[in-house]
Amino acid sequence: MDEICNIKSISCGTEAAKYFALQEGYRNLNHGSFGTYPTPVRSVLRNYQDRAEATPDAFIRYEYPERLDESRAAIAKYLHAPIESCVFVPNATTGINTVLRNLVYEPDDVIIYFATIYGACEKTVSYIVETTPAEARKVPCMYPVSDDDLCDAFEDAVRDLKVNDKNPKIAIFDTIVALPGVLAPFERLTQLCKQYDVLSCIDGAHGVGHIPLNLSELGPDFFVSNCHKWLHVPRGCAVFYVPERNQHLMRSTLPTSHGFVPTDGGAINNPLPPTSKSDFVNSFEFVGTLDNSPFLCVPDALEWRSKVTWNDKQGEEAIFAYNLHLARRSGQIVSGILGTEVLENKQGTLGDCNFANVRLPLSFKDLAESDPAKAARIGQWIVKTLVADYQTFIAMVFYDESWWMRLSSSVYLTEHDFEWAGQVLKDVCDRVRKEEWKENESATKL
Repeated sequence: MDEICNIKSISCGTEAAKYFALQEGYRNLNHGSFGTYPTPVRSVLRNYQDRAEATPDAFIRYEYPERLDESRAAIAKYLHAPIESCVFVPNATTGINTVLRNLVYEPDDVIIYFATIYGACEKTVSYIVETTPAEARKVPCMYPVSDDDLCDAFEDAVRDLKVNDKNPKIAIFDTIVALPGVLAPFERLTQLCKQYDVLSCIDGAHGVGHIPLNLSELGPDFFVSNCHKWLHVPRGCAVFYVPERNQHLMRSTLPTSHGFVPTDGGAINNPLPPTSKSDFVNSFEFVGTLDNSPFLCVPDALEWRSKVTWNDKQGEEAIFAYNLHLARRSGQIVSGILGTEVLENKQGTLGDCNFANVRLPLSFKDLAESDPAKAARIGQWIVKTLVADYQTFIAMVFYDESWWMRLSSSVYLTEHDFEWAGQVLKDVCDRVRKEEWKENESATKL
């Protein structure tokens, strides 16, 4: 913490980049997938790891819970939520699984989700449908859809289920969709869930540290968000928010921890120190032996972020403003070089986040012969070539018969990085047209 406290200010861009341990020459244009964190926060992480090794029982059993409460208090304040409602899990997928696997389903209960759900979460829904009486309803959507149309489609699905004597039990939706990377109208969807008595489960994997959030005002039934993506916390760390009204529904962690309380009231030995905390908080405090040091780094990551400046702004305001500005500019720059367009609706709301989705100037019909499997192979060749030959990675999605590149802005990037990216993508597209990807396939077969 002393190292961070001694920092006076950090300007977004090239100065901020000095605080990250990225390899020289590597451009991290895919911050959204795994995030990365400043070296002063890394020092804090390693300090906690060293303390756990120096005196394992003393630290893990007695000091760790105290430090964890401090971290919970920091993230709760940041999200404008009661500390009693916030715990940590390793990642957003674990949080979504915790919700879906804890609920008790009756015949005609339905899980609602959108076609753009994160893949692992859709597979979790499939598992629940296979193993319980629950059913699933996928709401179709094709971007660039308007917020109004998306909300109307959701409302139509809920009404249709109710008319047919089904019970829409829970709805899963994003703050920011992963692929393509677009802002979702999650506030309106949360209100619709309240209106129709549907549990709201927000996959905010790209939420905390990315966009301003006030969970007390939003009032979702469940919310999970990765701190290791946009909040500059080490991997893996996600905040899991469950208001007290719903904590009785989350009876077990994944895996079940020492804090589990059987319904028969029978006492089961808990080898950890006694606590006066709620069953919910106690259950998530220690979920088996893992390196939970990242959970403890939240206050330090927030302190580092408070030093960041851009124009006349500082802290969170500066980070939000810079990343949004850079994301918008990245889309303009790269699409201009490629002669294509950015994925956006008429209202201009999809790009109100740290992503820009730019279409590649490649023909699905001509290059892939309208074959989705061949399009996937071309896409895999492109992203692997970016890593192997250009020392970068840009997330890709094949969507609506086009290849789209999801550009991530971040405090350590500048417009120059995206000018470079545009030229690189132009070069890679030329290589695709020359059918270099087929040469790779031939080598693989040999």
